[in-house]
Amino acid sequence: MSTAESSAAGTGKTSRPPARLLKNLTAKIAAIPMMLTALVVFVGCTVWTVFYSFTSSGLLPSLDFVGFDQYDRLWGTRRWLVSINNLAIYGACMLVFSMVIGFTLAALLDRKIRFEGAFRTILLYPFALSFIVTGLVWQWILNPDLGVQHVVRSMGWESFNFDPLYNADIVIYGIVIAALWQGTGLIMVIMLAGLRGIDEDIWKAARVDGIPVWKTYVFVIVPMMRPVFVTALVMIASGIVKVYDLVVAQTSGGPGIASEVPAKYVYDRMFGSQNLGQGFAASTMMLLMVAIILIPWAYLEFGGKKRG
Repeated sequence: MSTAESSAAGTGKTSRPPARLLKNLTAKIAAIPMMLTALVVFVGCTVWTVFYSFTSSGLLPSLDFVGFDQYDRLWGTRRWLVSINNLAIYGACMLVFSMVIGFTLAALLDRKIRFEGAFRTILLYPFALSFIVTGLVWQWILNPDLGVQHVVRSMGWESFNFDPLYNADIVIYGIVIAALWQGTGLIMVIMLAGLRGIDEDIWKAARVDGIPVWKTYVFVIVPMMRPVFVTALVMIASGIVKVYDLVVAQTSGGPGIASEVPAKYVYDRMFGSQNLGQGFAASTMMLLMVAIILIPWAYLEFGGKKRG
């Protein structure tokens, strides 16, 4: 008799599957189709993309393997390097300004001001618009002959210049302005929900102790809202990586290639130049960039908790 059988016989109990595996069994069975779809569509397509990035696929996939030639060409292409630089600038600006502006607006609304509902609706409304509409609107606003520059000059300030979409050195910041206008409202709502979940007794204790409001926010409220900030960061990061339609609507990658982004580079290579191999290589590099950021974060976020 084996050790396990002896133990079971000694205790008078038969081995049974852990109760944890049987918990919510119906829900787990119902989730199987979704899990299979995710494995086939996401994991399968990802593996397929990486596999064909090592080939010389043109209009159609082919099995003509060329090793790392597609990657060598990719990192030797100025357009790709410009797109990576633009994504870094766009991502840094979006992460910082979205969080700061969103939290500031949420903190102001949390003071229970009058007409809070109206302000919240107005600030959240841009998020209901598509990136195409947002891009076109801000293309007009930033047009030197129609928008802000024209209005200010008509008021008498003839030397005023504000044409970021027509200046290759700052065009990416014009795109950032439009993205902030659309997306900050959502971050504000997420932050406001987190602030409304803070116990009122904490604020009362801070007032009794004479702690300034800004110190209460920085040293008490913000650390308590860590999960809210993580959620907001994940949402912002997902939008940064896939930015495409806003750029196409505002600048189409111009002037020249000054506002090129990786997603647009992939699309142009796959469907414009009919070079699937190069497009797959660029897609794989985008996936690698995301993995480099997410894997250490996931390890620190969940690995530490598991060890604890």
